[in-house]
Amino acid sequence: MPISTSQDSPSPSIPWQVLELLANNLDPKTLATASCVSKPWHAAMSSDHLWEHLSTTHFPSLSHLRSLAVPPLPYHRLYNLGFTSTKRRQKPTSKPLITLQNLTFIITLNNSTSPPITITRPGSTLSLDHKSLFRFDFDVRDRDTWLLFDVSDDTKVTWNVVLRGFEGVFTMMDCKGKGSFISGSDGWFSAELPAAGCCAAGCGGASGMVAEMRLVMKEEVGEGGRTVVGSVNVGVLSVVSWRYVGVDDGLRYLQHFLQPCDV
Repeated sequence: MPISTSQDSPSPSIPWQVLELLANNLDPKTLATASCVSKPWHAAMSSDHLWEHLSTTHFPSLSHLRSLAVPPLPYHRLYNLGFTSTKRRQKPTSKPLITLQNLTFIITLNNSTSPPITITRPGSTLSLDHKSLFRFDFDVRDRDTWLLFDVSDDTKVTWNVVLRGFEGVFTMMDCKGKGSFISGSDGWFSAELPAAGCCAAGCGGASGMVAEMRLVMKEEVGEGGRTVVGSVNVGVLSVVSWRYVGVDDGLRYLQHFLQPCDV
């Protein structure tokens, strides 16, 4: 009997058991590609039992990172972190297409008890340390404005990076913080950054980098002992080395989102 070619005929779906059998014979690159086909394929091709051996074999030094995350990192993401880190070390570096002078950092803090406060810093005003790390300190110069802001446990920060003339914008973080927010202590905010690539959003890829912000608290003299923000520090960390990435690495990452058509 000839096979019907009618468009009304439903397309057969592949049983998940068959996908599991198929997946066991695929290499990491093919597995990652296959996981982008559909949600069922993503679930089948991303399961821990497929990626555990690949991760522990290729990147044994990263095994401890899995248990540090809450919830624990899936093994396919752990493999992606190791693979991305290795490729960065092997690939000849090229100068980023954007510079700090092209960027403006805009940070907004708000909570339920104080009016929102915004810090705007053009990249041209940022000072680099001797290691040229993607880490910057912002002095809080507008004292009167900051005295009106009471940092509390529900304080939320948004950190946007804007390309010249608002040609592009990328949100580094939009989250609540953690810490005691008392004098002599620090308030911390962090957010995992997405992978830069065409498949990042659909497959939940990770970049292996974390955006970090620190509010340095101090007690204001002559204001009844109030605790206020003394300075703001921002940066981007590698979760593999837990060190700040270099400025060029940070700029190369940002250009994927700020100038997607040029890369």
